[in-house]
Amino acid sequence: MATWITGHLLALIIGLSLGLIGGGGSILAVPILVYVLGLDAKTAIAMSLAIVGIVSLIGVIPHWRQGNVNLKTAISFTPPAMLGAFVGARLATLPFITDTVQLVCFAVMMLVASYFMIRKPSQTRNHVELVIAKKHQPKYPWLAITLEGLGVGILTGFVGVGGGFAIIPALVLLGGIPMKEAIGTSLLIITFKSATGFIGYLNQVTIDWNLMLTFTTVAILGVIWGAYFSGKIRSEKLQQGFGYFLIAIAIFILIKR
Repeated sequence: MATWITGHLLALIIGLSLGLIGGGGSILAVPILVYVLGLDAKTAIAMSLAIVGIVSLIGVIPHWRQGNVNLKTAISFTPPAMLGAFVGARLATLPFITDTVQLVCFAVMMLVASYFMIRKPSQTRNHVELVIAKKHQPKYPWLAITLEGLGVGILTGFVGVGGGFAIIPALVLLGGIPMKEAIGTSLLIITFKSATGFIGYLNQVTIDWNLMLTFTTVAILGVIWGAYFSGKIRSEKLQQGFGYFLIAIAIFILIKR
């Protein structure tokens, strides 16, 4: 019972992080499910995809109301990302892909995500990067977006991360849309590709549906509370601090393996 309570308190932190800084919290789902709640890596990754997808769907609602979801860009990015997520999930079921392989890959992705969180650009740099992106967009941006979507999707299906840290820069630099639109659009993309990634794991792992339901519900509460407090707390410092926390978790996972 104590383990169950601890795991769900940490689920609340996942939601708070998503609500406060718009990302990052979902990457904690896998280590919590593995090291706190005792699931094997494949089951944890499969369940994390469902959890991330549902929480992202809730998170996209306020962005949609504010007009910060670019449907045209989402339609270009989402189908290849969904395909990639399904392919990544099927690759993870191959006999030579062990729990150790997946968790080491997951730890590496945590380190990559931490870099993007610690290196949070200032508002001025965001504007400069967007201007540069519009001047130096690829000759075939639709192709670049398709390939990026496929790659991020495979990553999602294979290690269970939402991939917002990779999607948002791609939408800004390749799609040429403002940062606010990129954040809202990325949540919509994450929702759909997480769903197909989860489908790719069905019949391959045993899902604890009750645990997934309660864990997701608590995370959603965290998102709502985080969104409420987001306007009252400086998210930049929180995001950078969270990035350093991810480094510590990644090192822990590598040592445990």
